[in-house]
Amino acid sequence: MDVNGPGRPPRRPRPLGSRPPRVALRRPRPAAPPEPPEHVPAGLRTAAGYAWRLGLLGVAVYLAVDVLGELQVPVIAVFLALVITSVLRPLVDLLDRVMPRSLAVLLAFVCAVALVGGVLALVGTNVADEWNGIGNELRGGLGRIDQWLTHAPFHLRAGTVTALRAKIGAFLSAHRSALLTTALSGASTAVEMATGLALAVFCSVFFLHSGDRMWAWAQHQLPARARPVWGRAGRAAWHTFAGYTRGVLIVAATNAVLVGVALAVLRVPLVLPLMVLEFVAALVPLIGSPIALAVAALVALAARGPVVALLVLALIVIIGQIEGHLLHPLVLGWSVRIHPVAVALSVIGGAVLAGVLGAVVAVPVVSVAWAVISELRDHGPPEERGGPRSRGDAPVVGDHPRRTQRDRRRPDQGGTREHGG
Repeated sequence: MDVNGPGRPPRRPRPLGSRPPRVALRRPRPAAPPEPPEHVPAGLRTAAGYAWRLGLLGVAVYLAVDVLGELQVPVIAVFLALVITSVLRPLVDLLDRVMPRSLAVLLAFVCAVALVGGVLALVGTNVADEWNGIGNELRGGLGRIDQWLTHAPFHLRAGTVTALRAKIGAFLSAHRSALLTTALSGASTAVEMATGLALAVFCSVFFLHSGDRMWAWAQHQLPARARPVWGRAGRAAWHTFAGYTRGVLIVAATNAVLVGVALAVLRVPLVLPLMVLEFVAALVPLIGSPIALAVAALVALAARGPVVALLVLALIVIIGQIEGHLLHPLVLGWSVRIHPVAVALSVIGGAVLAGVLGAVVAVPVVSVAWAVISELRDHGPPEERGGPRSRGDAPVVGDHPRRTQRDRRRPDQGGTREHGG
């Protein structure tokens, strides 16, 4: 007879003196007291979270602008170097097909210096040749303006312009020492500008010659997982900046040619200097070209009379429409995709923060920032798009595809020969 009962497994014999294991019974934990209701609304908590984050971001931007303001000369030099690189890189890449890259860079700089020097020499010769005739025309034009102001609708006293000229001459004579001090301080500014220009040329030479290797070195200082992201951001930034720079130069040159043709037809003096002024002023979007044409209108008023001056003012409206509705959409539409309101606010904000230089660099900076944000927002990692991960290591500044392919060859396929020896 089974002592364990039917269907039960046999019990193991327990040694003498042993005790059965104790089973620890856990007491149930008391339930946590309910949390008190939140008295701060959810919307206010969200707004507070955004507020302190935006505050920290604003402080960071303010400190960055403050530091860049203290380092104004090197910052402007690097910006000019990037401009020179974006303009000369197509020519350098073209010459690089038939000669070493170092020689191509040298030849491109020689051509650029010859072009700029030739334009300045032509402008100086034109001013020197027309100076005597311009002086006589301006004196006669001031007399005509004086007579014009005495009639309707102004009814000013005769000799108003002559009296204004006399007051200006007396002011200059009385403040000659202050003007001399200002000129001396301007001389120090000119020295800083020359230093910045030399530094910009120095940096642009290396950007053009080995910018791809510089960018690859900078990327390899980052963690491996961050390199594809920085690669996409760098390519988007460089393509936008280069496209904007070349486009704005094309727009400025077109405006200068249109202004020159119109002023030549109206027989306004100083056509070439006014064309150069229009070209330089057109680099500042929206406000630069009207200011230059306003100067041309004053010259036309003094030399050719009020009718020609009114025609030049009409020219301001016509060229503004051509620039805004034809040139900018065709030339800059593929590289700069920001609203005109954002352009205007950027120009005004840059002018308030850094004067004329701020107005010049504001739009490219905003365009580059928006291009980087759009690239990182609209595109996922390379593996999600099906592209190779190594694409993030592609060069940006001074990018040269043929050089990149040759530098990526394996050692067993032969050594790499750098451009220029």
